[in-house]
Amino acid sequence: MKTQTSPTNLIDLIIKGIVTGFILSIMIGPVFFVLLETSIRKGVRAGLAFNSGVFLSDIVYILIAYIFFAQVHELAEGESKGIVKMIGGALFIIYGAVSFVKKPSNMNIADVNSREVNDWKEYGKLSLKGFLLNFANPLVIFYWFSVLTLGDTEVSDASPDGRFGIFIFVIIILATFFSVDFLKILGAKQLRPLVTTKLLKGLNQLIGLVFIVFGLILVFQSIQSLSLK
Repeated sequence: MKTQTSPTNLIDLIIKGIVTGFILSIMIGPVFFVLLETSIRKGVRAGLAFNSGVFLSDIVYILIAYIFFAQVHELAEGESKGIVKMIGGALFIIYGAVSFVKKPSNMNIADVNSREVNDWKEYGKLSLKGFLLNFANPLVIFYWFSVLTLGDTEVSDASPDGRFGIFIFVIIILATFFSVDFLKILGAKQLRPLVTTKLLKGLNQLIGLVFIVFGLILVFQSIQSLSLK
């Protein structure tokens, strides 16, 4: 990555980071629906636990994209991208099919409206679930690679040290990203009084369909990509 020596423009850096983070946070993907479902069924802390796993997987992908910038660029442009999408798509289709046919747990609906998860083991499982679901999406590393490329070509101009500028840019994006997700979790909590067995079943089926469709799109894209080689 290049290093710039332009004068610092911290305000410009912050605005670009907030705007980018907000755009990324409102993109509706498979994890979005699982986050809402978790928050509705198990409460704010459970939603935060799930989101912390997603957050951690984002950090891992950012580190991979930053440390292996050239390799990720080659992956994003080469035929390996099609293979990665194929694997990710297959995983999403399997998860979606399981979610679609899964029945809501036998938890008393009244308990859903009055009690949040209070078990650290459950929090750990939710965090791991968030990490794995987000990590299984091959598009995540590609969009973080795009963000780092943006930082390298534009945002680093606002800092005497280009690498430091990119670091600040990414931190602002993650802070914005997590803040908006927190608002989603709080919003989902307001739906808890409306929870019924029928609603839970509908959420499972919706999540299943979203994952299946998303997986099929990835598989189709991978076949297209590989057929063009």
